[in-house]
Amino acid sequence: MSELENKVLVVLENIKHPAIDLSLIKLGMVKNIELDGSSLSVDFYFPFPNIPIKEALFESIRTPMEAMGITVTFKENIMNQEEVQQFLAMETANWKN
Repeated sequence: MSELENKVLVVLENIKHPAIDLSLIKLGMVKNIELDGSSLSVDFYFPFPNIPIKEALFESIRTPMEAMGITVTFKENIMNQEEVQQFLAMETANWKN
């Protein structure tokens, strides 16, 4: 893994959900991270369609990546039922007050 790939991964691992005290990676929302030069591709998994904070979640990744000179593309997906149950359990346990 290159130095840039390591930096990208460290940044991504520290981006938290705005309402849940866990990273998007830990929540299972960000997967299949691929860096090709200065282009980053991210599979983003939502527990439900039409999430109202979708753009804010994308922006939470896009902003630090663009500051590093990296453009980001997202592929949107919906979690399967097992992933949704895991997400909801983590959400309940880690909700910010």
